[in-house]
Parts: sequence; C-alpha cells; structure tokens
Amino acid sequence: MSPDEIKAYIENLRQREKELAALLADPAVYAKVEESRKLGSEHRKLESLFTDFSAWEETLQQITGNRTALARENDPEMRELLEAEIAELERRAPALEEKIQLALIPPDPNDSKNIIVEIKPAAGGDEAALFAADLYRAYMHFAEQEHWKVEILDHSATDLGGIKDVSFSISGTDVYSLMKYESGVHRVQRIPATEAGGRIHTSTVTVSVMPEAEAVELDLDPEDLRFDVFRSSGAGGQHVNTTDSAVRVTHIPSGVSVASQQEKSQHRNKEIALRILYARLLEHKQQQEAAKAAADKRSQVGTGDRSERIRTYNFPQNRVTDHRFNVSSYDLPKVMEGEFRLVLNPILKIVCEERLEELRK
Repeated sequence: MSPDEIKAYIENLRQREKELAALLADPAVYAKVEESRKLGSEHRKLESLFTDFSAWEETLQQITGNRTALARENDPEMRELLEAEIAELERRAPALEEKIQLALIPPDPNDSKNIIVEIKPAAGGDEAALFAADLYRAYMHFAEQEHWKVEILDHSATDLGGIKDVSFSISGTDVYSLMKYESGVHRVQRIPATEAGGRIHTSTVTVSVMPEAEAVELDLDPEDLRFDVFRSSGAGGQHVNTTDSAVRVTHIPSGVSVASQQEKSQHRNKEIALRILYARLLEHKQQQEAAKAAADKRSQVGTGDRSERIRTYNFPQNRVTDHRFNVSSYDLPKVMEGEFRLVLNPILKIVCEERLEELRK
C-alpha cells in the first residue's frame, strides 16, 4: 500500500472515529455491555492508529527536512550528525508504516475476544500425552509473556505425567488474534523418554482455540439445554467424590455435550461446562455462517491423524515448521519455553501482506 493510499484510508476512518466518540458519549450505550465493549475497543484502536499515523508523518517530514539541510551543510561535524539522524529516522519509518498497514486490515470480529483452549493427545499413545503436557506448559509461558490471565477449566493427567486432556481460558488484549493460529494438529518428532532403543517417534496432539461466547450472542433457548449431574471420578481412597458434583450439559438441537468434574462444587462445574459449551456452539455457528471457515484447512483441527498437521516440532533438527505458511524457526527450545512469537510474527506478516493485497484489488 502506497503512502497516498494509507493517507486516504486514514481520512476515511476519521469520520468513523467521530461517530464512535458520539456513541460512547451517550450513557444509554452502557446498558448494553457487549455493544459498549466492542465500541470502546474499536475507538481505542482508532486512537492508537491515529497516534502511529501522526508519528509516521512526522518522521517522513523530518527525513525530508534533514535531507534538505544536509544538501546545504558544509560543516563536517553537522553533516555527520544529520546523516546519523537520517539513518535512524529511515529505520523508524518502515516499522511505523508496517504497524499502520496492519491496523488498517479489517479485523476478525473475534480478535478481541478471550478464548478457551482444549489440548488432547491424538496419535502416539503415551508420547502424545507427554507432548500434550509440554505444549500446555509452553502456552502457559506464552500467556505469562503476553501478560494474559489463564484459568484452568479441566485437567486430566496420565500416570507418566502426560495429559489426557486439558481445557483452559485465556483473557487479555487481542488473545484470539494471536492464538487462533494455534488451532489444528501439532506433530512432534523426537526420541521419547519412554523409548529405550533411541528411536525417533512421531506423535500428534490436537489444539482447539475457541473464542469465548455469551448466551446472548447465541440466542439460546434455555429449554434446549439439558443438565445431568453425576459423581466425579477420582484416584480412589480419600479422593473419591461422594457427592454428585460433576455436571454434563447438552445442547439438544445440536447434540453438543460438555461435562465438567474439575471442581468440588456442582455450581462451579456447571459454570465451566456452560462456558465451554457456549464456545463450541459459537465456533459451530460461525463455521456454518462463513463457508470459508468450513473449507479453510488453516482453521480446522481435523481428526488427529498424523497426516493432518499444521505444525511440526522436530527435536533432532531443532526446528519448528508451520506448514500452512511455510514458516520455520530453528530455535525449538525457546519455542517450547513459550516464545511462540518466533513462529507467529512471521505468520502475522504473511497474513498482513495477503490481506493488503486483497484490499488493493
């Protein structure tokens, strides 16, 4: 996108910013919590965009002014100072321009939403369960780095320290806009701790990333929900739950069912089951409404078969490869410590370029 095209887009958005300011000045809008949240988020993003745009314009003006001064300057020391300042400004301008272009892309309506993540081992037995645990810990580190808040909703471990399945929510700034690229089948190639012969095994784990939803977004009829309570399973002995605290909630029309037994409180398990159910139903609804969501392999988890993969973690070669975008990082230990931006930042750049190309058409 050329500088003139960027300026034209910005001018068109200034009118929208005025409209948002007027809407947010009306106290009546705050009676609708979800609507006011969306309007406030859009307004803040536009204010940030205008700030970056002003900084970019000022930087370009300074470059032009310094070049003019350099052409007239004869003093060697002053010329050296001007050249150094021009070099610094020329490094800053492209970064600001890229940030502005990214902000101009129409956002995914879910980008500002919090999310629910589900991780499950697929093919590979104990090794898949162990890698599911490793991936789960990596996401915990990533959330910490991004200053996101994590809440464990459900967790089931194996005897060897792996994970049978885990569900957790992540809340914070632009959580879905980053984590949506994690949805799919993750393949690991490594020598498992359980392997005595030193052979490399291939296993897979499925990761599902769903935007959190409210009942009002789904227009659910309470009569369509069925609740069942049952006794939680435990490890035996003193851990066996003697009360019916586990809850299963089923959406009758779709058949989607979620059970929760993580907490001792039936009320808390009901709340968790509903949160996961709402997220699954929203995901299902959006896939039905948008034909591309059903066809786009980048956004599907699939069956967990080894051949249906979005990313491979190759430990012998110290490499992480995202197959959708042909992006690789050769610092696997850092990725497994939560530095997913080594993979995600190149993906975001590719997506930005693709979306900008679509805008030009």
